[in-house]
Amino acid sequence: MKSEFDIALFLSPVLKGAHATRQRHIRQVERMRDAIRERWGCTTPWSWKEKHTRWFLEHYLRSSAPATVYYYELTAGLIRRRKAKLVVV
Repeated sequence: MKSEFDIALFLSPVLKGAHATRQRHIRQVERMRDAIRERWGCTTPWSWKEKHTRWFLEHYLRSSAPATVYYYELTAGLIRRRKAKLVVV
C-alpha cells in the first residue's frame, strides 16, 4: 500500500510566517489536492499542471468569497514557487 503524500513536507521549504498561516496553507493545499484528484486524477502537487490550479481557482471556487479566492491564490503561488525550486533561504 502506498502512503499518503505529505503536503506539509512538500511545502516546508517555502512556508514562512506564523504557525496559523502555515497551517492555513497546508489545509488549503489538502483541499486543492482532494478536488484536483477527484476531477483530474492527479494525486500530488508535483503532477499538477497550471491548468489544474487554474481550474480550481476559477471553477471550483467560483461561488466563494473574494477573500477566500485571494487566500487560495496565495497558496497556489507557494505551490508554483516550490515546483519551480525558487526556494529562498
